[in-house]
Amino acid sequence: MFNLHLSPASRRSFVQVGGLTALGLTQAKLLRAADQQSAVSSRKAKSVILVYLGGGLSHHDSFDLKPDAVAEIRGKYSPIDTSVQGLQICELLPMMSQCMDKVCLHRGGAHNNDHHETATNWVMSGRFGTPFGDWPAMGAVAAHESGFPGTLPPYVSIPRNPSFTWELGKSAFLGGRYESFKAGDPNEQNYRVRDVTRAEPLPDVRVQRRQSLLASVDSLTRSIEANDQLAAYDQFQKRAAQMVMSGEARDAFAIDAETAELRDRYGRTTFGQSCLLARRLVERGVGFVTVNFGGWDHHAKIWEGLEKKLPDLDRGFSALVSDMHQRGLVNDVLVVAMGEFGRTPKINKDVGRDHWGPAASLLFCGAGVVPGRVLGQTDRDGGQVVDSPIGPADVAFTIYKALGIDPQKHLYTPDGRPVPILSEGQCIEALYA
Repeated sequence: MFNLHLSPASRRSFVQVGGLTALGLTQAKLLRAADQQSAVSSRKAKSVILVYLGGGLSHHDSFDLKPDAVAEIRGKYSPIDTSVQGLQICELLPMMSQCMDKVCLHRGGAHNNDHHETATNWVMSGRFGTPFGDWPAMGAVAAHESGFPGTLPPYVSIPRNPSFTWELGKSAFLGGRYESFKAGDPNEQNYRVRDVTRAEPLPDVRVQRRQSLLASVDSLTRSIEANDQLAAYDQFQKRAAQMVMSGEARDAFAIDAETAELRDRYGRTTFGQSCLLARRLVERGVGFVTVNFGGWDHHAKIWEGLEKKLPDLDRGFSALVSDMHQRGLVNDVLVVAMGEFGRTPKINKDVGRDHWGPAASLLFCGAGVVPGRVLGQTDRDGGQVVDSPIGPADVAFTIYKALGIDPQKHLYTPDGRPVPILSEGQCIEALYA
């Protein structure tokens, strides 16, 4: 029997010489492991686009069809071939079928919560809590860690944060200064972003005078520096003024500068134009953009619902993926598409599918993710993940690592209590291997 209670020097010698063979390791294996670890630590995305499918996309009727299951599980739709040999997805996703070689499909999303608000806060933060958002969303943490390096806000939600009965995906204890900038609906006619476009045409000198007046009034509140709401208001006010004065900010949100042909390719819908605006923003340095595409909570008449929603997803997401490749953004931007959970295997009495935490499908693209791969697997009924499950903390861990943020770093609550960004989770290495 080996005696592993060795001195530090002996332990080093053991690893360097005889211990490698004794533990079934080889120098080559260790070098490969070191190379992989180095690759993980060196990966860094400049930006993240999170396409959030609020309500819970039915994986059975999109990316994880079960054509051999009984009718009440199989559903209505037929599978179609894709650009990845052997991979089939729903017939309502023909454009996505042709770009699956540019994304990684993960069929292993799994957790144990079926409540909208609770699950949404969990998957958007990587930490489990109450429905009311105890933990800051990934975008808020990313804004906290990056600061405000330029004119544009570091965290933008298009059109706004997810909402069921109240707004989700917020900054929690990090405070109001790290909340998302709500971009509004870029599909509106004559779209303009509030706080970026001047409400009336004023010469710069008058704008500067107004700023001076506001600064004088603001000095009255300087004695209450500990008030986070006042501090957040002050920062927002300064940033809003910078954005109004900045041609860069106005240009970033000027979606009408895109060609009519490209806008049509994305789809003249809120989701399609939101994806296009997200591309414009990350192209100009915004660090974290959430594209909120809700409405997937199909408890009844699921076919009617999906036949309205899936074509929008198909057109908008496929256009985003293709556009990123054509513009050379794919190396610097990580795109993740997910909801808070999947849907039940069995179709219910109202011809719908209910909430289902144990299984869901996710899409990953860019920033080193190996394209054209299918990871994870559900059982014959699509009810349980049987291979390579990933939880909310794993997804968040992976996103943080891609951004160069240490997921175990401690942040501080207003009362000075240190809390780690994530309390569990690991990087989804199979995305990159």
